[in-house]
Amino acid sequence: MIRTAGTILRKDLRLELRTKESVPAMTLFTLTVYVLFHFGLDRDSLDGDLASGVLWVTLLLASVIGVSRLYAAEREQGGVDALLLAPVDRTALFLAKAAGLLLFLVAVEIVAVPAFAILLLGPGLGGALPELLAILMLGNLGVAAVGALVGALAAESRARELTAPLLLLPLLVPLLISCAQATEPLFRQEQGPEDLGRWLGLLTLYDVVFVLLSVAVFDYLLED
Repeated sequence: MIRTAGTILRKDLRLELRTKESVPAMTLFTLTVYVLFHFGLDRDSLDGDLASGVLWVTLLLASVIGVSRLYAAEREQGGVDALLLAPVDRTALFLAKAAGLLLFLVAVEIVAVPAFAILLLGPGLGGALPELLAILMLGNLGVAAVGALVGALAAESRARELTAPLLLLPLLVPLLISCAQATEPLFRQEQGPEDLGRWLGLLTLYDVVFVLLSVAVFDYLLED
């Protein structure tokens, strides 16, 4: 299964490098939103809950673009049908798509987070970077697990671009709350991180639940 997932993942990464459909669009979206907030709010810097809210809402909305395109190649070229006929574990497709989406999100954040710090944090991230990286990775894992499952569901719908956000965003609400609450103290000037361990624990629980749930139902989803 791991070998099959690796093969599909390498195919997806080569396809993305060739077509540049998902990562550039996601990155451009996040940068555009941060620029709009920079000028629209007419403030030199944000802090606290406003800063964390802007960061995470923008990143999660950008993930919708990646999820909408996640199964595009399989849908257009019959890749799912070929996988159903092949003597391989179908969960490999989920693992490959989740890993691919995770890498896409990391690539976007390499550009988006520094841009957010420059445009909306004034002095920058300062000493918040180690904790922020842990929150970002747990958040990315949750988005990747949910996105790979929702993307497969939306791929079977005629209104795919509409179905993906309608299914994805409600499922990401607990993730958004946990990530924003964990990040909010990091962007306050006068206080350090409060209850960070609790929110990281909730993020870890969210990730574990949705990874296990997605692995459990993905095979049946392809059958339907």
